[in-house]
Amino acid sequence: MALDEPSRDAAALIDRLAGAGRLAQRRLARSDSCERARALEAAADALRSDAPVILAANAEDVAAGEAAGLTPAMLDRLRLDADRLEGIAAAVAAVAALPDPVGQAISRDTRPNGLVLERVRIPIGLIGIIYESRPNVTADAAALCVRVGNAAILRGGSEAVRSNRAIHAAMVRGLESAGLPGEAIQLLPTQDRAAVGAMLAAAGLIDMIVPRGGKGLVARVQADARVPVLAHLDGINHTYVHAAADPDKARRIALDAKMRRTGICGAMETLLLDAAFPGSPAIVGDLVDAGCAVRGDARAQAIDPRVTPADDADWDTEYLDAVLSVAVVDGPDEAMAHIAAHGSHHTDAIVTEDADVAERFLREVDSAIVMHNASSQFADGGEFGLGAEIGIATGRLHARGPVALEGLTTYKWLVKGTGQVRG
Repeated sequence: MALDEPSRDAAALIDRLAGAGRLAQRRLARSDSCERARALEAAADALRSDAPVILAANAEDVAAGEAAGLTPAMLDRLRLDADRLEGIAAAVAAVAALPDPVGQAISRDTRPNGLVLERVRIPIGLIGIIYESRPNVTADAAALCVRVGNAAILRGGSEAVRSNRAIHAAMVRGLESAGLPGEAIQLLPTQDRAAVGAMLAAAGLIDMIVPRGGKGLVARVQADARVPVLAHLDGINHTYVHAAADPDKARRIALDAKMRRTGICGAMETLLLDAAFPGSPAIVGDLVDAGCAVRGDARAQAIDPRVTPADDADWDTEYLDAVLSVAVVDGPDEAMAHIAAHGSHHTDAIVTEDADVAERFLREVDSAIVMHNASSQFADGGEFGLGAEIGIATGRLHARGPVALEGLTTYKWLVKGTGQVRG
């Protein structure tokens, strides 16, 4: 299908894909953990063997993105090279090696009447995943779903359409070579937005929708979906440098949190400097010297003449670029109030050697990930030992933080009796 060919009937397309996906999911549900692991190992091998094809497709996407005027941050998310592609394949293999939670007993109880009740983990079913420019999500999402017996319908962004199709083809070939159905991971064959609308309306066919992208995408999904949504919102992440922070540690953490990779959702977007912390000039100087544009309040501007004024919008912006907002605060209460007012409940960190203040921050900050003396760039499923992630959920229901295997399961009750009746 041509890259811009519209779907003739979006609802019929989703109905057909969902039907095939549900059949494939039933086959996955009958497979055992070893079968699914072997299939993902084969998929990782296929990604490696198809590297020239995938990288060539990605080069076309990058060229098209440059011509379309994509930002440097978007191009960084889109671009693959041999090392990044190997990282994608390694992540698929890592998911294959993870312990499988399916069938795991969450709880077990024997009632006074002798009934034995167990809650056990099971696959959710058919999951729709809608994401933007990162082609690695195609492999990560497919691998995580398959590992726990879910089927997936994937809809990537138009910026990465060629890359996604090449990665998807390799993954399907790997699954089929291991005896599992290729329909377990389907990629929408059209970029027509009507197909997204049909996915969101497919209650009873698709069991859960996972949006992974910017605020506009997530807002549309949450507004229009008639299918349960596991939302991944933007990462307006803060690092608060407390008065009792170790200056050298604070410098390393702040610089890494912002500048290691500016285009990922775990990047720091706002730095909060305690007014009583003596090392603020060094931290701000490091960031500016590294090429970061720093915007600050009046007290932050007084730290370094290269800091430009921040406006109200800066405190609520996910830059995903070498831009940072900086505010000077009077103690932990003011820092946590700023995070509560402007954060997105993604990842927030404190740098301090005061254990009591750190524990209070960890307890009171209402984010999916809260850190002490560590860079927010660790907000990643792989770094958490999860192999990969389908996104970082910032809501309160079902799953929170990096969503990996357990977050893609639900449970059912098993009740075992010996002839009990209730009458």
